[in-house]
Amino acid sequence: MADEYRPERTVSAVFKQEEQLDNVVRRLLDRGVPQDHISVMGKNFQSQTRIAGFISKRDVILGGLRTGAIFGSLFGSFLSLLTGVGVLFIPFLGSVVAAGPLGAVLLGAVSGAIAGSAGAGLVSVLVALGMPEDKATVYQTRLEAGEFLVMAEVPSDRSGEYQLLLQSAGGEEVHVSNMTLPRPCPGRCNDTTDLSPEVRSHLSEDAQGTFIERYNAVLDDTEDPMKAEQAAWATIHQQYDEDENGVWSKQKMAV
Repeated sequence: MADEYRPERTVSAVFKQEEQLDNVVRRLLDRGVPQDHISVMGKNFQSQTRIAGFISKRDVILGGLRTGAIFGSLFGSFLSLLTGVGVLFIPFLGSVVAAGPLGAVLLGAVSGAIAGSAGAGLVSVLVALGMPEDKATVYQTRLEAGEFLVMAEVPSDRSGEYQLLLQSAGGEEVHVSNMTLPRPCPGRCNDTTDLSPEVRSHLSEDAQGTFIERYNAVLDDTEDPMKAEQAAWATIHQQYDEDENGVWSKQKMAV
């Protein structure tokens, strides 16, 4: 099923209550959307205290957006159904829980859109990915107010079906974008030419090699592209600093 799945659009909506999320995620899975094409983001999860125990407030503040903690399937809720659950710090929103490919994107290269945007926050990333600015602004405002964002990457010929699914599940501000979230590689990365432009443009040649090595190692071990991507970015952040152009190129001194 996953090999035949060809997402070309992203259907998104906001939900007021966390209790709605389990239902909508399970319905998306039942209707054929693979787990690694579903993203959820929010601030006020009931399991927030458990999540906070794995990453200190100091880590979040000092690490900024690029600080993430990857927990795997630690939760009995819908979060256990999704890939790459982590905590991120985003301007205007503060600490948020992000699950699915959106979390990996925020942790990775496109995060430079936030860092260099005078605190425009999530809006900059969503606009960079192809979402209209007015809709992205609404989503950031609703998230800031404690609501939840759900995004599902779907085939274009079924986007209307999934739009109705989100609406019937209680979703508001439903939107269909002609975009999907960038992945670092189409599968296993054989060499630097396999890296997506979004990733390659933010890494020096040495950093590209480091990224690929870690990505492939975790992918071979877990068969989970989201975990592989987040582990690769975590390694880049540990071993490199960014230059003035937002490229991870300055190798840190070994201690």
